Amino acid sequence: MKNFLLVIMSLASVSSYAGVSANVSFTTDYIWRGMTQSDGPAVQGGFDYEADSGFYAGFWGSNVNFNNGNGQELDYYAGYGFSLGDVGVDVGYITYDYPDSDPDIKFEEIYLGFSFGDLGLTYASGQDEAPDYIEVSYGLGPVSFSYGDYDEYGENTTISFGFACGSYDCGISVYDFSDAGYGADEDGVFFSISASL
Repeated sequence: MKNFLLVIMSLASVSSYAGVSANVSFTTDYIWRGMTQSDGPAVQGGFDYEADSGFYAGFWGSNVNFNNGNGQELDYYAGYGFSLGDVGVDVGYITYDYPDSDPDIKFEEIYLGFSFGDLGLTYASGQDEAPDYIEVSYGLGPVSFSYGDYDEYGENTTISFGFACGSYDCGISVYDFSDAGYGADEDGVFFSISASL
């Protein structure tokens, strides 16, 4: 993961090219769909390309800790965003890769998202027997709310407050995950700080 972050920082100048951006962040806990992925602090970052047509692609990485030898997560995605009147539509494909995992827990999803003002709805279809996920979200100024249902894993609720930390973007989030057979029942608070390059 350290090498990955060095690449992000050393190639940050790539963001000067049209349509290309980079991001880097630190969080006190990497929470994904209500479940901890890092069991503690995580350093994350990635690159994105977005064309005027609405096509986009990118990759993103983070350290993780599943107590089974995992050390990193690398996500690869591509999609297309467009508008139907006042409704925003986003459709894409994402791969969640864990190079250090044994056994291999890599999986893919096809996702479809809709947005109308501050209201959002996303459905992710797990491929090759991976579980499906659906989430509804709403933003009210600096505060955002989300509720998600992750098939047999469980349900999660998150409330976040975003604010500026000088030239950085910061956030505090409260989350709750209700187990539905996965073997975890989590809740807590985490802080994040991020920058786009």
